[in-house]
Amino acid sequence: MKPQATKINDMNKEIHIKKGYGDIQFDMPVEDVVALLGQADEVEAIENAADETTTVLRYGDQFTLFFEGDNPTLSCIDITDEDTLLFGKEIFDLGEKEIVALMVENHFFEQDVDNEEWGERRVSFSEGNIDFYLEDDELMSISIGK
Repeated sequence: MKPQATKINDMNKEIHIKKGYGDIQFDMPVEDVVALLGQADEVEAIENAADETTTVLRYGDQFTLFFEGDNPTLSCIDITDEDTLLFGKEIFDLGEKEIVALMVENHFFEQDVDNEEWGERRVSFSEGNIDFYLEDDELMSISIGK
């Protein structure tokens, strides 16, 4: 087993709206995240139209981290780890209605729902910078931002 796999398996997997995921906090530089989690399984640099680079770190099939800016800092996390918690609930065990109810219960009311061209249904709460992607009422991934 790779050393970082142990670090990831032992980490806190609670989403903190607009703050981060477990001990991974938004605005952390790449070096701090690597010191915390170990080397990523995959690293990619993506150039955008404005000639800016987004650095992407993939940690297995659990989550992907996106770093942006001149001195790249963490700006977005895509999560697929089924052990993830949100407001103390195992979020991947919930369907769309339960996810919406959980968000409303925690004072996130404004939602936007869209069917993506690749087939997933996206339920977004912009005030929390969080998107839930579902397929056949099964949560597939969560995207969180600062």
